[in-house]
Amino acid sequence: MNAEQIVLLGGLWLDGSAWAGVASELENSGRHPVPVTLPGQGDGNRWATLSDQMTAVLAAVDAGRGSSVVVGHSAACTLAWMAADARPGRIAKVVLIGGFPSNDGQPYADFFEITDGVMPFPGWDPFEGADAADLDEQARQAFEAATIPVPAGVARGVVRLTDERRFDIPVVIVCPEFTPDQAREWIAAGDVPELARAKHVDLVDIDSGHWPMVTRPVELARILAAV
Repeated sequence: MNAEQIVLLGGLWLDGSAWAGVASELENSGRHPVPVTLPGQGDGNRWATLSDQMTAVLAAVDAGRGSSVVVGHSAACTLAWMAADARPGRIAKVVLIGGFPSNDGQPYADFFEITDGVMPFPGWDPFEGADAADLDEQARQAFEAATIPVPAGVARGVVRLTDERRFDIPVVIVCPEFTPDQAREWIAAGDVPELARAKHVDLVDIDSGHWPMVTRPVELARILAAV
Protein backbone atom coordinates (compact mmCIF):
# COMPACT_ATOMS: atom_id res chain seq x y z
CA MET A 1 0.00 0.00 0.00
CA ASN A 2 1.57 3.27 -1.13
CA ALA A 3 1.02 6.13 1.29
CA GLU A 4 -0.13 9.54 0.08
CA GLN A 5 0.99 11.47 3.16
CA ILE A 6 3.18 11.27 6.25
CA VAL A 7 1.34 12.39 9.39
CA LEU A 8 3.76 13.67 12.06
CA LEU A 9 2.83 13.60 15.76
CA GLY A 10 5.15 15.17 18.32
CA GLY A 11 5.51 13.91 21.87
CA LEU A 12 4.79 15.75 25.10
CA TRP A 13 5.28 19.53 25.20
CA LEU A 14 5.76 19.81 21.41
CA ASP A 15 3.57 21.42 18.77
CA GLY A 16 3.63 20.89 15.01
CA SER A 17 6.53 23.32 14.54
CA ALA A 18 8.90 20.75 16.09
CA TRP A 19 8.79 18.99 12.71
CA ALA A 20 9.75 22.03 10.63
CA GLY A 21 13.19 20.76 9.60
CA VAL A 22 11.96 17.24 8.94
CA ALA A 23 8.95 18.45 6.98
CA SER A 24 11.10 20.68 4.79
CA GLU A 25 13.42 17.79 3.95
CA LEU A 26 10.49 15.49 3.22
CA GLU A 27 8.98 18.04 0.85
CA ASN A 28 12.32 18.35 -0.92
CA SER A 29 12.28 14.59 -1.47
CA GLY A 30 8.79 14.71 -2.98
CA ARG A 31 6.88 13.48 0.05
CA HIS A 32 3.79 15.08 1.60
CA PRO A 33 4.36 15.72 5.32
CA VAL A 34 1.46 16.69 7.58
CA PRO A 35 2.73 17.98 10.94
CA VAL A 36 -0.14 18.01 13.44
CA THR A 37 -0.43 20.54 16.24
CA LEU A 38 -2.29 18.45 18.79
CA PRO A 39 -5.10 20.00 20.87
CA GLY A 40 -3.66 21.28 24.12
CA GLN A 41 -0.15 21.44 22.67
CA GLY A 42 -0.05 24.70 20.79
CA ASP A 43 -3.65 25.81 20.34
CA GLY A 44 -4.04 27.32 23.81
CA ASN A 45 -6.61 24.77 24.97
CA ARG A 46 -5.71 23.86 28.56
CA TRP A 47 -8.76 21.61 28.80
CA ALA A 48 -7.99 19.36 25.84
CA THR A 49 -8.31 15.62 26.33
CA LEU A 50 -6.69 12.56 24.81
CA SER A 51 -9.91 12.07 22.88
CA ASP A 52 -9.51 15.56 21.40
CA GLN A 53 -5.99 14.68 20.27
CA MET A 54 -7.22 11.44 18.74
CA THR A 55 -9.91 13.35 16.85
CA ALA A 56 -7.26 15.68 15.40
CA VAL A 57 -5.05 12.80 14.32
CA LEU A 58 -7.90 10.95 12.66
CA ALA A 59 -8.97 14.15 10.90
CA ALA A 60 -5.47 14.39 9.39
CA VAL A 61 -5.60 10.74 8.32
CA ASP A 62 -9.10 11.06 6.87
CA ALA A 63 -8.16 14.21 4.95
CA GLY A 64 -5.62 12.29 2.88
CA ARG A 65 -6.78 11.13 -0.53
CA GLY A 66 -5.12 7.76 0.01
CA SER A 67 -3.46 5.99 2.89
CA SER A 68 -1.07 7.53 5.43
CA VAL A 69 2.13 6.72 7.20
CA VAL A 70 1.57 7.85 10.78
CA VAL A 71 4.67 8.85 12.73
CA GLY A 72 4.58 9.11 16.51
CA HIS A 73 7.38 10.47 18.68
CA SER A 74 7.86 9.48 22.33
CA ALA A 75 4.48 9.48 24.13
CA ALA A 76 2.77 10.05 20.78
CA CYS A 77 3.89 6.57 19.72
CA THR A 78 0.77 5.53 21.60
CA LEU A 79 -1.29 8.11 19.73
CA ALA A 80 -0.01 6.76 16.39
CA TRP A 81 -0.88 3.22 17.47
CA MET A 82 -4.35 4.32 18.57
CA ALA A 83 -4.80 5.81 15.09
CA ALA A 84 -3.83 2.47 13.56
CA ASP A 85 -6.42 0.81 15.76
CA ALA A 86 -9.09 3.30 14.72
CA ARG A 87 -8.25 3.41 10.99
CA PRO A 88 -6.59 0.09 10.05
CA GLY A 89 -7.72 0.40 6.45
CA ARG A 90 -6.33 3.91 5.98
CA ILE A 91 -2.85 3.54 7.52
CA ALA A 92 -0.08 1.95 5.47
CA LYS A 93 2.59 1.98 8.16
CA VAL A 94 3.23 3.19 11.69
CA VAL A 95 6.60 4.71 12.60
CA LEU A 96 7.52 4.92 16.29
CA ILE A 97 10.38 7.26 17.25
CA GLY A 98 11.92 6.89 20.70
CA GLY A 99 8.94 5.20 22.29
CA PHE A 100 6.47 2.33 22.35
CA PRO A 101 2.69 2.09 22.46
CA SER A 102 0.94 1.70 25.78
CA ASN A 103 -1.61 -1.04 26.34
CA ASP A 104 -5.38 -0.78 26.35
CA GLY A 105 -6.60 0.62 29.65
CA GLN A 106 -3.34 2.32 30.61
CA PRO A 107 -2.91 6.07 31.17
CA TYR A 108 -1.55 7.81 28.09
CA ALA A 109 1.37 9.70 29.64
CA ASP A 110 0.96 10.20 33.37
CA PHE A 111 4.71 10.53 33.86
CA PHE A 112 5.31 13.82 35.67
CA GLU A 113 3.64 16.08 38.19
CA ILE A 114 0.42 17.86 37.27
CA THR A 115 0.31 21.51 38.40
CA ASP A 116 -2.78 23.68 37.96
CA GLY A 117 -4.29 21.22 35.53
CA VAL A 118 -1.26 20.81 33.27
CA MET A 119 1.96 18.81 33.10
CA PRO A 120 4.81 21.30 32.49
CA PHE A 121 8.18 20.28 31.10
CA PRO A 122 9.98 18.91 34.20
CA GLY A 123 13.43 20.29 33.40
CA TRP A 124 16.41 18.29 32.26
CA ASP A 125 17.11 16.07 35.26
CA PRO A 126 14.85 13.23 34.07
CA PHE A 127 16.57 13.30 30.67
CA GLU A 128 20.23 13.43 31.68
CA GLY A 129 22.33 10.91 29.80
CA ALA A 130 21.56 9.52 26.38
CA ASP A 131 18.22 11.34 26.01
CA ALA A 132 19.73 14.83 25.91
CA ALA A 133 23.41 14.16 25.21
CA ASP A 134 23.21 15.82 21.78
CA LEU A 135 21.62 19.04 23.07
CA ASP A 136 24.11 21.68 24.20
CA GLU A 137 23.16 24.33 26.76
CA GLN A 138 21.94 26.80 24.14
CA ALA A 139 19.83 24.14 22.43
CA ARG A 140 18.38 23.08 25.78
CA GLN A 141 17.38 26.63 26.63
CA ALA A 142 15.72 27.09 23.24
CA PHE A 143 13.93 23.77 23.52
CA GLU A 144 12.67 24.44 27.03
CA ALA A 145 11.48 27.93 26.11
CA ALA A 146 9.32 26.44 23.36
CA THR A 147 7.74 23.68 25.45
CA ILE A 148 3.98 23.71 26.04
CA PRO A 149 2.49 22.32 29.27
CA VAL A 150 0.34 19.30 28.47
CA PRO A 151 -3.24 19.31 29.81
CA ALA A 152 -4.02 16.75 32.50
CA GLY A 153 -6.88 15.51 30.33
CA VAL A 154 -4.31 14.41 27.77
CA ALA A 155 -1.63 13.05 30.10
CA ARG A 156 -4.09 11.10 32.23
CA GLY A 157 -6.36 10.03 29.40
CA VAL A 158 -6.96 6.28 29.16
CA VAL A 159 -5.73 4.38 26.10
CA ARG A 160 -8.42 2.43 24.25
CA LEU A 161 -7.55 -0.23 21.65
CA THR A 162 -10.28 -2.40 20.16
CA ASP A 163 -9.45 -3.56 16.60
CA GLU A 164 -6.92 -6.37 16.25
CA ARG A 165 -6.36 -5.46 12.60
CA ARG A 166 -3.81 -3.00 13.98
CA PHE A 167 -1.40 -5.91 14.34
CA ASP A 168 -1.41 -6.38 10.55
CA ILE A 169 -0.03 -2.88 9.93
CA PRO A 170 3.76 -2.79 9.41
CA VAL A 171 5.65 -1.00 12.16
CA VAL A 172 9.04 0.73 11.96
CA ILE A 173 10.78 1.55 15.24
CA VAL A 174 13.32 4.37 14.97
CA CYS A 175 15.82 3.90 17.80
CA PRO A 176 17.48 7.14 19.00
CA GLU A 177 18.69 6.95 22.62
CA PHE A 178 18.42 3.15 22.64
CA THR A 179 19.65 0.56 20.14
CA PRO A 180 17.68 -1.79 17.91
CA ASP A 181 19.09 -4.72 19.90
CA GLN A 182 17.76 -3.22 23.12
CA ALA A 183 14.34 -2.69 21.55
CA ARG A 184 14.27 -6.30 20.34
CA GLU A 185 15.14 -7.50 23.83
CA TRP A 186 12.36 -5.42 25.41
CA ILE A 187 9.80 -6.76 22.95
CA ALA A 188 10.98 -10.36 23.36
CA ALA A 189 10.88 -10.01 27.16
CA GLY A 190 7.23 -8.99 27.05
CA ASP A 191 7.84 -5.37 28.03
CA VAL A 192 5.98 -4.11 24.92
CA PRO A 193 3.00 -6.45 24.53
CA GLU A 194 1.45 -4.52 21.65
CA LEU A 195 4.54 -4.85 19.48
CA ALA A 196 5.07 -8.47 20.47
CA ARG A 197 1.81 -9.16 18.63
CA ALA A 198 2.59 -6.97 15.59
CA LYS A 199 3.23 -9.13 12.52
CA HIS A 200 5.77 -6.87 10.78
CA VAL A 201 8.30 -4.91 12.85
CA ASP A 202 11.47 -3.34 11.46
CA LEU A 203 14.03 -1.42 13.49
CA VAL A 204 16.18 1.48 12.31
CA ASP A 205 19.01 3.10 14.26
CA ILE A 206 19.63 6.84 14.40
CA ASP A 207 22.56 8.33 16.27
CA SER A 208 20.77 10.93 18.36
CA GLY A 209 19.16 11.65 21.67
CA HIS A 210 15.45 11.56 22.34
CA TRP A 211 14.52 14.42 19.99
CA PRO A 212 16.03 13.60 16.55
CA MET A 213 13.57 15.92 14.81
CA VAL A 214 15.44 18.74 16.57
CA THR A 215 19.03 17.46 16.44
CA ARG A 216 19.06 15.22 13.32
CA PRO A 217 16.23 16.45 11.09
CA VAL A 218 17.92 15.62 7.79
CA GLU A 219 18.79 12.08 8.82
CA LEU A 220 15.36 11.50 10.33
CA ALA A 221 13.66 12.80 7.17
CA ARG A 222 15.69 10.37 5.07
CA ILE A 223 14.56 7.49 7.27
CA LEU A 224 10.92 8.57 7.02
CA ALA A 225 11.14 9.07 3.25
CA ALA A 226 12.57 5.57 2.89
CA VAL A 227 9.77 3.86 4.84
